[in-house]
Amino acid sequence: MCASYGLDPRFTDAELLAEADEAVLDGLRGWAEQNAGETVRPTGKNLRNLNPIVTQTDTAPTLEPAWWGFLVGGEPSKFPSINTRSERLQDRPGGLKNRALVPATSWYEMKKPERVWHEFLVDDGALFGMAAVTQHGRTADGQSFTCYSIVMRPAPEHLAHIHDRMPLLIPASLSGDWLTAEPGREIIDEALLAAA
Repeated sequence: MCASYGLDPRFTDAELLAEADEAVLDGLRGWAEQNAGETVRPTGKNLRNLNPIVTQTDTAPTLEPAWWGFLVGGEPSKFPSINTRSERLQDRPGGLKNRALVPATSWYEMKKPERVWHEFLVDDGALFGMAAVTQHGRTADGQSFTCYSIVMRPAPEHLAHIHDRMPLLIPASLSGDWLTAEPGREIIDEALLAAA
């Protein structure tokens, strides 16, 4: 389970999108600079932080502030919704209708039972994208948000001793397809194969 992740403003941009729009990268740098040193935490009942995600409009990838976790009935869901298992999406590909990339430079996992946090980096300071699924949600006061859940896959053997799951990392070569492909088992299978 990805319980937290970071976005360092000094990131390199070669790993997120094969053809990244400068406005997206500039927006990410601006968000990261405003939040430098802060770890991204799940949005919740008391914490209303919105985090940047990359979604696809009709013409190009775009940056959008979003709520980490799903809103159900005007409140944060009672079930864990900050992460979605890749196997669930393979079995029910309808959940892939709306997808996003979550930009990050690191993610954190807690090793249990020791309760020790571990930080993971793809490359030193490199920007990468985590697969996410999105849906629209509304708070009790009527505010509308895009909500997202990070897609988790089984951890490879060399990481499994820390945690049995890890985010599904989308290589830049697949980022466009992840955002635009028809929703179906093919895109999740392709993403899992590329991540391996």
